[in-house]
Amino acid sequence: MHYLIGDVQGCCDALERLLAEIGFSPSRDRLLVVGDLVNRGPQSLATLKRLRALGDAATCLLGNHDLHLLALAFGVRKPRRDDTLGDILGSKKREAWLDWLRHRRMAAEMDGWLAVHAGVVPQWGRADTLALAAEVESLLRGPALPQWLQQMYGDEPSRWHDGLQGAERWRFIVNVLTRIRFCTPDGRLELKTKEGAGAAPPGCLPWFEVPGRRIEGTPVAFGHWSTLGRIDRHDLLALDTGCVWGGALSAVRIDGGRREWVQVACAQAQVPGT
Repeated sequence: MHYLIGDVQGCCDALERLLAEIGFSPSRDRLLVVGDLVNRGPQSLATLKRLRALGDAATCLLGNHDLHLLALAFGVRKPRRDDTLGDILGSKKREAWLDWLRHRRMAAEMDGWLAVHAGVVPQWGRADTLALAAEVESLLRGPALPQWLQQMYGDEPSRWHDGLQGAERWRFIVNVLTRIRFCTPDGRLELKTKEGAGAAPPGCLPWFEVPGRRIEGTPVAFGHWSTLGRIDRHDLLALDTGCVWGGALSAVRIDGGRREWVQVACAQAQVPGT
């Protein structure tokens, strides 16, 4: 059986209960976690240990919180008050955990579903998204990662064009794959608003509602947007059901033409954020 799983964010107890609920067996089943593996929840290191122990049975994407961990580790960012990453950063096996994280994916496919952490800009189709994600994956695994992390943050450029090169190109790719919620019909990113779909800024739409987007017709699964709530359409799955904010951790079975949601409640009680 094949499952997509939403943002875990260090809620390892909820992950354990979810795996038990679906009867997950690494020898038989496969899962894909759509990013934000760590942070805000109380068990970031335990979550990495559990996911790594699943080996090839688990494909894990990177979200903005996972990239934040790498930026902290390389001294590019300072800790935030609500970070819960100290157990990883203080671990005797810190370098091994960071290396494992650096080898995760930015986008992947499972059973015809394209999975990303946040979304897809209207100018990209399925093949574009996977190819551009692979560019960033190469950066994450390469020797120039510390230098790249120093250039990763920022909201510009705000719109894609094929001529983008270097840091601007890769920054835009990261912003789309790990931060996008709203954009204009011509694909200009709006990265400030974090509320639900009804709070779209003037001239903007949720990225998955833009008419004429190239990804239309390709089933897409994503997380990141806890204030959006669960969406279950034939071509769209919104999987961040707010586990770390006191909501639920969700898994969706997608193999064999099935669509089956399994959710477990989470005991966290924080104020919704990113």
